[in-house]
Amino acid sequence: MNWITKVTPPGLKTMLAKKDTPDDLWVKCPLSGELVYKTDLEENWHVTPAGAHLRISPRTRLRLLFDDERWEPLALPSVPHDPLKFKDDKPYPSRLKAAKAKIAARDKKEAESGGAPIIQEDCMVAAYGKIGGVPTVVLVQDFAFMGGSLGMAAGEGFVAAAQMALARKAGFVVCTASGGARMQEGTLSLMQMPRTTLAINELAEAKLPYIVLLTDPTSGGVSASYAMLGDIHIAEPGAMIAFSGPRVIEQTIRESLPKGFQRSEFLREKGQVDIVCDRRKLKDTISNVLSMLMPNVRRAEDRLPVSLTPPKTHAAKTPNKSKGSSA
Repeated sequence: MNWITKVTPPGLKTMLAKKDTPDDLWVKCPLSGELVYKTDLEENWHVTPAGAHLRISPRTRLRLLFDDERWEPLALPSVPHDPLKFKDDKPYPSRLKAAKAKIAARDKKEAESGGAPIIQEDCMVAAYGKIGGVPTVVLVQDFAFMGGSLGMAAGEGFVAAAQMALARKAGFVVCTASGGARMQEGTLSLMQMPRTTLAINELAEAKLPYIVLLTDPTSGGVSASYAMLGDIHIAEPGAMIAFSGPRVIEQTIRESLPKGFQRSEFLREKGQVDIVCDRRKLKDTISNVLSMLMPNVRRAEDRLPVSLTPPKTHAAKTPNKSKGSSA
């Protein structure tokens, strides 16, 4: 004990004590380089002041889209985990285990703030609810799970979610985020491209809307199949939407690409994307599209399970009562 410790009052000791600071209090904007307070970013749906749309989790995406942030989680079919016994520098089952542990830790952290549950075993998360009062099945692709790669589980999940939309006569909204086919599953992965196309054809025959929300990034086999087969294509600003990346193309053709090539705004100009919409306006935009494509839907007859309760949300904060106020 030194002399400073002896003369320092107890209250001051508490004030001067070293406090643990979380590592993720600030997030750097990829456009401006500005540091944004994480709480402010979450309240703004992870859109920075400069307009960068950062990647968000499936739970956050569902909260963004569904009315009152309420939904019914849908369990997707299970598939064989390693049919080809694939191994590179690490066995495929080990990669799957690590990816599941990563999303489990994230989901546990997000669930602490409340909200309807989700069911996630691979990169696809499905849920049923209402958007603007219209019954809708939403399928979200999670880039955090092995780059959102399209494998048997993702393909089976897409088909199952589409069949759920058919069974409930609901709209089908798919939020894409993927680096392409999952190489660990080889041809079995590529087979999911025609399978998802057949599921989309069934929706078209039933005259049910299929809306694609293109988020960053959407590429490879996903962009060559269900991501570009929607009735309406909506993209978030700045999202990369491509089959091959720009560096691969430049090295192949030995030419420089135009500024903004393969970004959502560029594709909107070329007619490949219908709408480029700010994330904060997505719900209203998708709601309007669904209402136009399903004008005769009988919304009152479609009910969500009464067990679902609205979660805590940044959109509905209650002011703190003063200490002297009565309950």
